[in-house]
Amino acid sequence: MFELTIERLAYGGDAIGHLEDGRVAFISGGCPGDRVAAEVVEEKDRFVRVRIAEVLEASADRVTAPCPYFGACGGCTWQHVAYAAQLEAKRQSVVDALLRIGGFPDSERLVNASVPSPAEYGYRNKIELVANPASTRPRLGFHRAGSEEVVEIDECLLLPKRARKAPKALGGALRYLAGETDLGLSRVGIRCAAHTKDLEVALWTVPGPFQRGAAAKMLSQALPLSSLVRVLSRGPLKRRAIAGVEVLSGKGFWRERLAGIPYSISAPSFFQVNSTVAEELVKVVLGILEPDGSDRVLDLYAGAGTFTLPLAQVGGEVVAVESAGSSIRDLRRNLEQNGLWAEVIGGDAAREIASLGHFDIVVVDPPRSGLAPEVVSALGGCKPRALAYVSCDPATLARDARALAEAGLELASATPIDLFPQTYHVETVAHFIPSA
Repeated sequence: MFELTIERLAYGGDAIGHLEDGRVAFISGGCPGDRVAAEVVEEKDRFVRVRIAEVLEASADRVTAPCPYFGACGGCTWQHVAYAAQLEAKRQSVVDALLRIGGFPDSERLVNASVPSPAEYGYRNKIELVANPASTRPRLGFHRAGSEEVVEIDECLLLPKRARKAPKALGGALRYLAGETDLGLSRVGIRCAAHTKDLEVALWTVPGPFQRGAAAKMLSQALPLSSLVRVLSRGPLKRRAIAGVEVLSGKGFWRERLAGIPYSISAPSFFQVNSTVAEELVKVVLGILEPDGSDRVLDLYAGAGTFTLPLAQVGGEVVAVESAGSSIRDLRRNLEQNGLWAEVIGGDAAREIASLGHFDIVVVDPPRSGLAPEVVSALGGCKPRALAYVSCDPATLARDARALAEAGLELASATPIDLFPQTYHVETVAHFIPSA
């Protein structure tokens, strides 16, 4: 047992301190400024992982976590840290990544202050609950940190108040429905809109027989659903392949509005989980691109149209590229229902971009893995007057920023935007311009 002062928060959720021998200590549940009694639980040559045995002197930024599952559930690992300190830590994670990985010595100057979420809880329009495989009847929850073990929950404070206790209601209804039968559930998605009254539940199951009518009746009695769907998927959860979507009741899709624009989203399609802050995200992107109505615009990794639709309102020729089938269908439907036009290309970004020609302005919103080398090369050759890169991972953003700089696009600024309060996750919008 030894004493340790916690210095800062790290991307990934842990806090960081240093041992007397100089090694870095990663501490779960620490808050910057804490003085703690700790013990080593894992030891390496250059770092250790430690457990807090006792908080000897609490930081001024330490707060009481309101969630009854805090510390057990693997989500929301920063609930014990004051929100202002969370925002600064997220900004610092972007600064550090750009410096260490990207090689930008002026990263401190390049990164703006974090844009906060107006709501620190109740902000998520979507959660996905895992069905506990250790139970023969559906028990819903989240994974324990660093484990496949499922922590069963009755409520989630990140959902809006009207849906906060939906996990308990769904779990009870599904257990009654199942009886002694295995429903084949892997996950249950809940989508609760911030700007409409829509509430959708998606049951992720393996293909096969299913009690469709009974499920529709039972779950509609448990919750005021606008849509209930069954998503048939195969393969491991992290690489699940969608075999189809069955509408069990209601519309069969979920509706939300961003900045007054209505979107219809299918259960398998990606959509930003914090609707209010997603509106700020769109504003930042449009502020970077400054479309003037005559531009040729590229939206790469377009999804269901978060950026395509507002760009189609003010841009010239808009080209949207997306690979996921459900998102392509949603994007086309969203354009049509809003009376907007964009050319929608279904295909892999790295394969399609080479044949698309020049663009004046570009927005890219890639997956966590970032941009493929072919995409970086094509963007460098295109040299748009402004490129907005929307990133959900500071490390891949930093890597790609260095590659884009080598291809002729200079990083002008980066703005962290907090779509995920109480977690270490941060969205960042980076602004690139042609190198001088």
